[in-house]
Amino acid sequence: MSAPVAAIDCGTNTIKLLIGTPRTDPDGNPGLDVAVREMRMVRLGQGIDRTGELAAEALERAFAAIDDYAALLRAHEVTDPARIRFVATSATRDASNAAVFVAGVRARLGVEPEVVSGDEEAALAFDGAVRNLRTPPEPPVLVIDIGGGSTELIKGHRLPSGAHSMDIGSVRMHERHLRSDPPTMDEVAACVRDIDAHLDQCPVSPARAETVVGVAGTITTIAAGVLDLPAYSREAIDQAVLDLDAVHATIDRLVGMTVNERLALPWMHPGRADVIAAGALILGRILRRTTVESLVISESDILDGIAWSLVE
Repeated sequence: MSAPVAAIDCGTNTIKLLIGTPRTDPDGNPGLDVAVREMRMVRLGQGIDRTGELAAEALERAFAAIDDYAALLRAHEVTDPARIRFVATSATRDASNAAVFVAGVRARLGVEPEVVSGDEEAALAFDGAVRNLRTPPEPPVLVIDIGGGSTELIKGHRLPSGAHSMDIGSVRMHERHLRSDPPTMDEVAACVRDIDAHLDQCPVSPARAETVVGVAGTITTIAAGVLDLPAYSREAIDQAVLDLDAVHATIDRLVGMTVNERLALPWMHPGRADVIAAGALILGRILRRTTVESLVISESDILDGIAWSLVE
């Protein structure tokens, strides 16, 4: 039996862990038996757009989560550093004190965190999302990955042929623009202008995609709202095909709510309630530039792409 691998994705808002064992099905196709899939909301990118550095309390939250993950790695006997990959994305790329974070991870896990480029982040997200789809998508495929600090647009077929990472994410745009509760019309307009300015410069055009796939927590949370779930359900959300009019209606609803109203939604994670409006606006502006009529949701994302990179 193959030894398990562990993938860790540390973004601006969340840190996620996947532990799985590689396998091969009777037809010879590779797979991964997932034993652990964990997520912690640590808001590592708190204030980074304003200060340029990782806040002390954010580092404390992240290190507490990593201590928990270290215990899970030991419990599942994932001790070989070659079988562990820790990928850090937007917040750590941008931080002047990233070395403090890197040293803390190294001390706790015995592995060197990789502060990957936006292009590498995009490639991992594309692989994780598209490999998961049970129905082969019509190419070209556009994968939208909205994180806390950045948003990636990745286009391709079996492999990405174009990718671009933009410094717009749910936490970054919330802190920059949406200061009222609920956001004012002027704040929303300023946020939309900022998003559009980035999209105007994006070399990956959403307009030329035949299939659009959405991944990561902002989009899967919006999907839960479109589906009107009684509680967040990974199984119900994964592979869902959503009508774009219903997606836009849910986006408008979320943007108009107070944080307390969002917290009352049965499918809303409390760690997303304050920043989901900004993430929803990003999704809405991207979708307005597409020509498709539906959005495909994949619950597999960069975390799964990191795990696959350890298997192959």
